[in-house]
Amino acid sequence: MTDPIGDTLVGRDELMAKITELGARISIDYEGKDLVLVGVLKGAVFFLADLARTLTVPCAIDFMAVTSYGSATDSSGVVRILKDLDHPIEGRDILIVEDIIDSGLTLSYLLKNLRSRKPASLEVCALLTKPERRRINLECRYIGFEIPNVFVVGYGLDWDERYRTLDHVAGVRAAAIAELTGA
Repeated sequence: MTDPIGDTLVGRDELMAKITELGARISIDYEGKDLVLVGVLKGAVFFLADLARTLTVPCAIDFMAVTSYGSATDSSGVVRILKDLDHPIEGRDILIVEDIIDSGLTLSYLLKNLRSRKPASLEVCALLTKPERRRINLECRYIGFEIPNVFVVGYGLDWDERYRTLDHVAGVRAAAIAELTGA
């Protein structure tokens, strides 16, 4: 099989610098508030952990697991909650921590679902965004990096549960995807 890992899009040092910058902004914005970071499993785990360590304000952490991909490289558009929050969020300041915003379908569903639970505020912090792929216009208060329309892995992002542990974000070679999918 062709080596699937292509060019590095965001290196380790760039990731850490941007996360520190985001953490400083979030700390200022949420001073004196009841902040809950809601990590979207599994992809956001590395980002959430590093981001939380940069915060200077207290926060709680909870997780949701949602799926719209399966083992494919394109969103199916059908979102399912696999794991819900462990605690109520009514009246609390919620910051969804997401690895990547691609089509926006999954995040749109998640925002609608969480808004119905009456949080005091609801915002999004995404490490990566692919504006070219957006099918739904979404407001995202904190964005790490805009990346081109390529399938990416690393730093929590996977391809069929592999490559999450890379310390950087890299593109997947089109030849490797074609080889695996027969396209």
